[in-house]
Formats: sequence, C-alpha cells, structure tokens
Amino acid sequence: MSHPFDDLTPDFMLDAVDGAGFLSDGRLLQLNSFENRVYQVGQEEGPPVIVKFYRPQRWSDEQILEEHAFSLFLVERDLPVVAPEVRDGISLFHCDGFSFAVFRRAGGHAPELANDSHLEQLGRTLARWHACGSDRPYQQRPTLDAVDDIRTASTFLINDVVDLNYRGQYRDLIGQLLEAIEQRLADLNFPLLNVHGDCHTGNILWRDDSPHFVDLDDSLRAPAMQDLWMLLSGEDDEQQHQLRVLAKGYDTFLPFPWEQKALIEPLRIRRMVCYDAWLARRWDDPAFPPAFPWFESMNYWSGQLNLLQQQLRDMQSR
Repeated sequence: MSHPFDDLTPDFMLDAVDGAGFLSDGRLLQLNSFENRVYQVGQEEGPPVIVKFYRPQRWSDEQILEEHAFSLFLVERDLPVVAPEVRDGISLFHCDGFSFAVFRRAGGHAPELANDSHLEQLGRTLARWHACGSDRPYQQRPTLDAVDDIRTASTFLINDVVDLNYRGQYRDLIGQLLEAIEQRLADLNFPLLNVHGDCHTGNILWRDDSPHFVDLDDSLRAPAMQDLWMLLSGEDDEQQHQLRVLAKGYDTFLPFPWEQKALIEPLRIRRMVCYDAWLARRWDDPAFPPAFPWFESMNYWSGQLNLLQQQLRDMQSR
C-alpha cells in the first residue's frame, strides 16, 4: 500500500528546499519524527537547517500559518521558541502537494525534571508564554475539550481497534472515566489561552541555563495546566513537590493556576486514550508498525486496561 510520504524522495526534498531559497549542499539526515517527516539539510553557506514536511491532510494552511504567527510573536516577546524561518514574508512553503517549513538548528539536551532549578525556570518561562498566549487567541486551531476528545477517540478505538477480548471491559471503563471526569469538571470554567500543547521534555531543549521550546505542531487553545502537568512524574508526593517548584517560578510573572489541579487526571487520561487513537489512525504509515510493534498485541490492551483502572482510582482519590 502506498503512502503520501513515499513521494518524499531525497531528490524531491532537496529540490523543494532549494526552491524555497535555502540552497542545500546535498546532505540530508532524517530525524526522529512520526507525525511529520523532519530532516536536517546541509546548506551551501552557514549551518544546516531543519525542514519539517507536514503530514498531508492533517492541518489546513490557515491552521499552520496561525501557529507560525504565534511562534514568531513569542520570539518577538523574547521567549525561547524555535520559530520557522521567514523568506520574503513566507514561512510555509509548498511543493507538489507537500507543505513544509524551515527552522534553524537548535542544540541542547532535555531538562532535568529532578533538578529544582530547571523546574523553577520552566515555570517562569511558561508563565511568560501564557501571558502572551492570552493576547492573541487562536481562531483557526483547535480548542481542548477533555470529555469530547476522550469520547471521540475511545469510540473509534472501541469500534475498530481494541482487541475483541477486552472490548467490553474497555467500553465500560471508559464510561466510568467519562462519568468521573464530567462530575469533577461540572460547573468549572477555566480561561483558555494559546499553549504549546505537547509540553514534554522531548520538545524542550536545555541550553545556556534556559529551556528552548520546539515543535508547536499540537499547539491549541487550552487551560494553562495542559502545559504544566506533563512536567510531573513519580509518586503523588513527588508530583506535589514538583508543582510547588513550578509554581515558585510561575508566580514570578503570573499567579499559578492552582485551581486547575482538578484537570491533571482528566488531561492525563485524555493523553492516554488519544495517543492510542493516534497510533491506530496512523497504522497505514509504514513508519509506524516497526516502531510500535507492541501496539497490535493482546497484552497491550490488557496493560492499557490496568493503567486506565489506576487512573480511575486516582480520579476517585485525588
């Protein structure tokens, strides 16, 4: 079975990059990315650039350009964000059905979440981001709705994906989780802003004692907690400590949204269920089965049931 990315041959990509005004020297290195295809491309002059070829049919040009404009707005506000390069007023380029953007190469390593100074700095930086995120609300990009997102993703999984041996248990458990989430969030109304959306350590480069954020591909309108909860790990007491350290930095610029703690478990459940749906929807992409071979095993769904049951217990106890 053919796939749109099959047409991304080395010659095609180098010609596309050259045509956008970034003259390559023929060097091409594929980087780790599944949703899109991302390459480091050597340049005749200067350091290599990073080129992202967007997955066809995922985002409209208007949605991508809105994310680009916000990234550039953050850079104007001195936020450490790797924004797309702009040539003659253009940040989104097109070539034979593909859309792509070019970024400067940024070095660094993942932040150390066990390091309180790193967490505090992340809190400060995200507060500055969130202050900007309320200034220019997205009009084209999605808005996070935990209940609706879980319901949509789980319906697809139940109908087409979950192993038949576990489908009934999965359906019942999702129903319990949605009921618990709806009860928790009833009458709660949190302000929405433009967030990173996928703010885990894989999308943060630590350099010069500062975080640098990359890959705003999942940026959307959401409560501030969407960017904060993914920086938590470990047991409950560890996560409470991490929240306090994040808050210490965040409070430098904005009051920390303690009232949004109620969102943490629903957002965690949303990510788990939507991740499974994402894998299933991308399974026809030949890059996916070799990278995620466990996804088709019966044991995987048994494990997911156990994890979701733990999430239900956490919802009931926290």
